[in-house]
Amino acid sequence: MVSIRLIGSLTSIVAVSAVALIATAQTAEPTTAPTTQQAAYERLLGSDADRPERPILPTGRPTMDLTTGAAAVAPNAPQIQTRREGSYIVNQTGRLSKSGDGTGHEFTFTADGAAMQDPPIKVLPNLKLAGMEDQLESMNRDLLFRVTGMVTEYRGRNYIMFDKVVVIADPK
Repeated sequence: MVSIRLIGSLTSIVAVSAVALIATAQTAEPTTAPTTQQAAYERLLGSDADRPERPILPTGRPTMDLTTGAAAVAPNAPQIQTRREGSYIVNQTGRLSKSGDGTGHEFTFTADGAAMQDPPIKVLPNLKLAGMEDQLESMNRDLLFRVTGMVTEYRGRNYIMFDKVVVIADPK
């Protein structure tokens, strides 16, 4: 019985407090004047109203991948356009390797074969890449991966940010 009375009393106190809070909020006048700190920032940085915004737009013209054509290892390799930023690579198979300069990683597509239509794509660091590196280190051999990720474009090269990575089992 004591616990039921205590819960009832707490419910009454909470209900009365909520009504008082709502009444206070309705009678208080809203403050629309900027704080002194906000005003100081506006004086320091200037108002955005006097500066028209100019978003950076994509160039619209396709760029050529700098690692294809004459820059490719194979003779008479075709020159390929870069993939557009924001496009996705979905369930493509390939291998992870160190980039030529040793500073990052590249994903080389295996479905490419002799057509050479998919140059290696640089890999942006994230947890999926770390997992791939761990798998390669623990297995101590070359592994085949199936990946999905978003493509970005920077100065004539494509990069990929992995969303999904699966190790493909060895065919036996």
